[in-house]
Amino acid sequence: MKNTLFDKIFRDSDGKIVVAQMPNLPLIIWIAASLLKLVFPTGVVNTGLDALAFGSLFTWAWLELFQGVNYFRRALGLGVLIGVMASRTVGIDALGSFGL
Repeated sequence: MKNTLFDKIFRDSDGKIVVAQMPNLPLIIWIAASLLKLVFPTGVVNTGLDALAFGSLFTWAWLELFQGVNYFRRALGLGVLIGVMASRTVGIDALGSFGL
């Protein structure tokens, strides 16, 4: 089998095309913490959930960047990592609105 650019980008080591996968633990924690932030919109609990959501999404992106099954997943990890860091730097919350 010839190893094309498409294969390098989208196929895993078993030759299967992988674009999406079942969520792993950091992604599940991020989803749960983000949903709970809607229940607790202010206060100490919201601050803790925000830190938990940030940390878990950062961890997921880092793992994808360095352990992703193909180049697409690694690029996805890099994109999310840049987005997470930019959101903290610029002040954009998880829903995309500016915290001005």
